[in-house]
Amino acid sequence: MKRKLAEADQKDRETELDAPDGDTLPGQAEDIRRLRPLILLEHLNESRQPLTLAQLGSLMRVPKSTLMRLLRAMEAHGYVLHMPAERGFVVGPRATTLALQILRSPNLRRECRAVLRNLVRKLGETCNLTVPDAGRVLYVERVETHEPLRMHLPPGTWVPMHCTASGKLFLATMPLLERRSLLAHMPLTRHSPHTITDRQELEAELARLATKRHGVDNEEFVRGMIAIAVPIVDKSARPVAAIACHGPTARLSLDDLHANLGHLRIAADTMQEVLFAA
Repeated sequence: MKRKLAEADQKDRETELDAPDGDTLPGQAEDIRRLRPLILLEHLNESRQPLTLAQLGSLMRVPKSTLMRLLRAMEAHGYVLHMPAERGFVVGPRATTLALQILRSPNLRRECRAVLRNLVRKLGETCNLTVPDAGRVLYVERVETHEPLRMHLPPGTWVPMHCTASGKLFLATMPLLERRSLLAHMPLTRHSPHTITDRQELEAELARLATKRHGVDNEEFVRGMIAIAVPIVDKSARPVAAIACHGPTARLSLDDLHANLGHLRIAADTMQEVLFAA
């Protein structure tokens, strides 16, 4: 048995050497092999649906037996998840945590804060950088307004998806099956008299927001506070983060926030360049 396994491994290695393009040097091929876990995560992250072993093998030009060993190791450590119903793989929680830790690095946060600070100067209200995280919204960075009346949500705070501007934006821009699967397990807790707790009503609201490409919180999370959010997209044009602006109804209206959508979208484009400079 050990001999057969060794022969299979040797055959895989020989196949792998043939896999790169003809002008790839042996040393470069070895570098590509070492980078396989990262390349695999990139493929999973860029896909809107789980990728099967065969699909990943075709994308990465790797023998199935080699790829299966890599997937099992990454699954055991939480970097990928196997989705039996779809017979495919998706990015795991540990990879998501790593991405968020990178996003919180001092240099990157400094650049993100500069974008938000410039936006706050124009709008006069608090602006935030948010990302979806395990069915919630995570505040990654934030620049406060100078006004004394404000809401305290420091970076690192999680808020619900179903009643916040960023959360509703993330839900609205998800593929339909993914959104319905998430909503099926999401408690629609009432946080204010305006929180939408009926699933059909929320689905209709999300469908409306999907056409507008922005999210709105009309006092749904905190009574007396309103917000609007626009997406930050990756290189595949998939929303992966958002810039949100919120303020008290004592100082502004939803019409005021909608009037500033242009500034928010420009800031989102600038933030995209910061996050995806490579």
